This record gives sequence, C-alpha cells and structure tokens, in this order.
Amino acid sequence: MIESLVFVHKIMIHLWFVTLMCLNACYAQLDYDTNNCTSDEALRRSSYTCNSAQDSCRTFLVYRANKQFQTVSDVSKLFNKSSHELLLINNLTSSTQVLKQGKEVLLPFDCTCSGQYYQASLSYKVPENTTFPQIACGLFEGLLKHVTLAEENLPQGNKPEAGSELHVPLICACPDNFLRNKRVKYLVTYPIMLGDDSDKLSEKFGISPEDFSQANNLKTLSTIYPETVVLIPFSDGTPIIIHDIPDPPSPPPGFLPTNPVFMPEESTQPSNLYIAGSIIGFLFFITLLASGLYMKRLRKSDVVHSLTNPTNSPTLWSPTRSSPILTQTAKGSTRNSCLSPDLLAEIKYCLFNYSIDDLEKATENFSEENKIDDLVYKGLVNDLGVMIKRMRFEDTGQVIDLHSRINHINIVNLLGVCYGDESIVSSWSYLVFEWPKNGCLRDCLSDPSNPLNWYKRTQIAFDVATCLYYLHCCSFPSYAHMSVSSGNIFITANWRGKLADVGRALTTSATITKRNDGMEISKGLVAPEYLLHGSVSEKVDIFAFGVVLLELISGRDSFDGKSIKDSLGFLLGEASEGGCFEGLRSFMDPNLKDYSLPEALCLSFLAKDCVADDPLRRPTMDDIMKVLTKMV
Repeated sequence: MIESLVFVHKIMIHLWFVTLMCLNACYAQLDYDTNNCTSDEALRRSSYTCNSAQDSCRTFLVYRANKQFQTVSDVSKLFNKSSHELLLINNLTSSTQVLKQGKEVLLPFDCTCSGQYYQASLSYKVPENTTFPQIACGLFEGLLKHVTLAEENLPQGNKPEAGSELHVPLICACPDNFLRNKRVKYLVTYPIMLGDDSDKLSEKFGISPEDFSQANNLKTLSTIYPETVVLIPFSDGTPIIIHDIPDPPSPPPGFLPTNPVFMPEESTQPSNLYIAGSIIGFLFFITLLASGLYMKRLRKSDVVHSLTNPTNSPTLWSPTRSSPILTQTAKGSTRNSCLSPDLLAEIKYCLFNYSIDDLEKATENFSEENKIDDLVYKGLVNDLGVMIKRMRFEDTGQVIDLHSRINHINIVNLLGVCYGDESIVSSWSYLVFEWPKNGCLRDCLSDPSNPLNWYKRTQIAFDVATCLYYLHCCSFPSYAHMSVSSGNIFITANWRGKLADVGRALTTSATITKRNDGMEISKGLVAPEYLLHGSVSEKVDIFAFGVVLLELISGRDSFDGKSIKDSLGFLLGEASEGGCFEGLRSFMDPNLKDYSLPEALCLSFLAKDCVADDPLRRPTMDDIMKVLTKMV
C-alpha cells in the first residue's frame, strides 16, 4: 500500500510539472502587481525582473498633468527632459500652455537592468520636508512604490529632508522573449486611476484586450486596481497614441454596472489556444483524480492524524456556504465549522483558525487595557496587530459569509476565527481582524498632539466614500453598511481610511425592527427614517457619511450639544457679521492650520446635503465621489 501511495504521489508531481510547463509556454512572465502604491508590502515584484537577454531598451511612461505640474515645461523639469522632445512626442505646440488636469503626457526613458530589476533612473531634489509616500504616490503618481523609494534611499531615514537628493527608480520593463516573438517593441508604463479597466485601456491605446492581458499576465475580465501600474504593449511600427475617451454618463440610482457578453463567431478551425486549453484541462482533471485517490488512501491508512498540527499555531481554513465538515483543533477534539468538503466549491480566501489560548495570550486575558469597545479587544499575534471581536456563535457564519463575498482595499480585513472554549456549551465565537496602526478616526480627531492635516482628512473621506460606493453600486446584491461612524473608520500607517464592521451590513431590501447598538442614537446623529421605521437603505449610510464629514471638518463629535441643523446655520446665512466664511472658520477644527477654505466650504455644503431630513434630497455615493475625486 505504501508503494502505491508513492506511485500516485510521483504521478501527481509529474502532472503538475507538465501543467506548469504548458502555462509558462502560453503566458508572458511580467506579472501584474495588485498592491497599490501606498501598500506596505515590500514586494520586489512591483519592479519587473530582468528575465530576457535584453539589458536595456527604449520605453515610455505616462504622467498626468495636475495642479502642481500644469504645463509641458513643468513636467519636463520634474523628469529632466527636453520640452521640445515632449512636445513632439505628445503632438503639442506650446510648452507653457496650461494642460487640462489629468491630461496624459508620454515621457521617453531608457529602461535599464539594475541588479536583477528593470528601472528608469531619475534624480529628484527634495524642496521641502515630506515623506516617501507623498513623493512616490503623490508627486510621481504611483510610477514607483513608496517602499521601493525608501529602500533606494535608506540613508535619508524615515523622511527625506529638504535639500536632499533622492534616487528615483521608476517602474519600467523591456519585452521578454515571448513578447518579442509577437513583435512587441515597447512596454509603456501606465499608472491606473479610478475608472480604468482593461477594455477602456485597450480602446485608449488602440490595442486588443488579448495583447493587454498577455503583457500583464492577466486572465480574461481580471480586475485592475487604482494606484497600481500596468504595461501597455506596442508592436514594431505602431505609433504610440493616447486616444481621448469621453467619460460615460452617470448611471441612475440603483444602476448596477455590467459587462456585455458577446457570443463568439463559429470557426471551422480550432486555434492553438483552444488545443492548449483542452490539454491543460485534461491534465488538471487527471491531477484532481489522482489527488482524490491519494487523499482517500491517506484517510484509510490514518495518515491524516500525522498531518494535524499538535501546537497552538493557527491553521488555515476556507469559509464557504456549503455543508459543514469537521476540523481538527489544537487539542485534538473536533467541532463543526462552515467548511466545504469540495475544495473547489466557492473558495474565496483562507482564514486562520485560532485557539482560545492564542487570543488570551494576545490580549493578556482580555484585559481592560486592551479593550477597544464593548466586546472588542486589540492585541498582538506573532507581532501582528489584530482586533478581536466577540460575538454569538450563530452570527459568526453570517459575517464570514459576507466577507467572502466582498473584496475592497478600504475594508478592514478579516484574518481568522476562533470558536472559543469547547468545554462551555454557550461558548462565544471570536473573529480576528487586522488592526490598522493609527486606530480609529474618532481617536485621531480627539488627539491634539497628532492632528490630521487637511490633505489626510480629504483622503480619508475619499477612501470611505469609495468603500461605500462599492457596497452600494458594485456589489450584488447591494448592501447598506448601517453603522458608518468615526468609531468604525480605522486609519492605516499611511493615513488611509478603512471601514470596519462590514460583516454586519444588510441588503438594501431588508427591514429591521431592532436598532443597531453601534449607532450614536443618543446624540441624534442617525438618519430620521432609521429611528422611526428601521429602514435599511443606502440613504442611511449617506446620512452617516455626512456626519463623518462634519467631524472631519470640525473635529467635534457632539457639536456642543447642538443639533446638526443648528451647527450648520452659517451655511444658511445665520452667521455673525463676518458672513459665511467667518462662520466656517469658527466651525473648523482649531487643530487645523493648513486647510483650504474653498474646499472646506465645499465639503460643508456636501455634508449639509447628506444630512437632509428627506432621504430623497440626499445625494448618491456616485454624486459624492464626483465631488471628492476633485480634491484628492
């Protein structure tokens, strides 16, 4: 029996090797990196590996005109390029003409292999004290990761000082053998912005979606994310032109964007891709069959017991909505969990299965010092900051299921689960979430020693709005968070906002009779229709988002005992002799010293519309996004 197991194991290894060889023969080696510019993940794959015989090549990068760099002359000075050369490449006539914000400018560069990674080298002299994320993700618009910039300039310390000169390794790549065989000459580095997708980019640059996917090793209909970088392939002899694509009209409320499905035309001759796909599919089926036989033999021979983890370290499991099976715990006992016996059925992601001992150690036995809120604690697990939430066992499945359906960068990640002490019948369950470094927004606003500046506040407002837009308009079915507040918004090390407690969101078709305890009802900061009827809708989130905007502007959480309407009287001409602007200045957070008065006034009017008593008079998240996009 042991010999048969070894034979099956060798077959599995051989089949996986053949499958990987087929996949490597069919796709390029330049992988798309889903981590955005501000991510702390120091992955070197954010720079493309020199994986071909070509040590250097001519390439282009795309940069967008902005408030700070409005002309070709401004852009040429930043990138140390000739204005005349940029005018010729971009078919422009004047280096001093003010460009429309967002106008895309092609920049020529020599892409060279430095060490084992491609880069387009540039020097930048820092004019004033700033941070690496502000330079990489703001000034250079994500054409390199902030962790890469920091690594290249380690003598500068955590923050580059005014007058220091930085080495800026911009992201670029040269075509590998696979792409050169397809006559690809240039790989243009393009930073993704909100609203970009593969179809739009294909139309903008006049290339086929298939060529775009192959250049970035993407599957069909794969998602690309803002603040990341993709490569645009151009064949030899094809001019590099950026076509202006008009923005689509705004969808009406409740509209769910969909991708059209086109039926392929019938063909009498199968392509090589179909043949390769059939071979890979057959090999994959044989591999699964062999894997099934292998696991069946293991169960019969009790080998499974030798694979269980005898320590208290967390094990991985995958949440699904299928029938439960038994999972092995650290102590050897078993408990039902929401696991599927079919390893390929609706697997979304993996969670760690923590023991109660892990969580007690992380929180110092759930001490008061580590208590964040009622039933919520913070702690450290393997030096990783976590937030542990205790809840009823029957509610755990709902939260896990919802987190398996949604995926957004501005949602606090669910890391794992613990089913508590098995010796107690009415044991609590615990969900383990990431703990963003700077805590919740309410605490940040209440700390005068470390105030959030205006740029960070508008960015946080944009992050939360982006997350709510995703829940309202891009999820199916659509969800209402119903607990949006400054206490449920957490701030990362890079001062970006993440929304927590998303697992308790409700579909917009639901109605409830019991109010959510997490909402600040006593302070009168909840939508009136929610208080009266328990209505579940996006408009409840809009109202709560308006309250968050007011907190970001004023820094207050109680509005000095006044109602929201009374606090916004200065917008209705009820201010003192100084008028609207004087009233706004007195309303602003005294810790703010660098805010933009016009932007603050705009956000105040937006907040006033969000907290309107009539839900029909409140804007949609689409309307809110249009306002905030112009500020960040």
